[in-house]
Amino acid sequence: MAKKVVATLKKEGGVTYAKVIKAVRSEKTGAYTFKEEMVPSQTVKEVLKK
Repeated sequence: MAKKVVATLKKEGGVTYAKVIKAVRSEKTGAYTFKEEMVPSQTVKEVLKK
């Protein structure tokens, strides 16, 4: 029987996180790839400006 594992990134009084997914175009092939990263919610706009 499998164990159920519950992982949470949000704790009371802690930092909340957001998952940012950006489409990045390769200069070599022209194909799009997706870059995913977890960032604190307060810095989402700063990460997307890059």
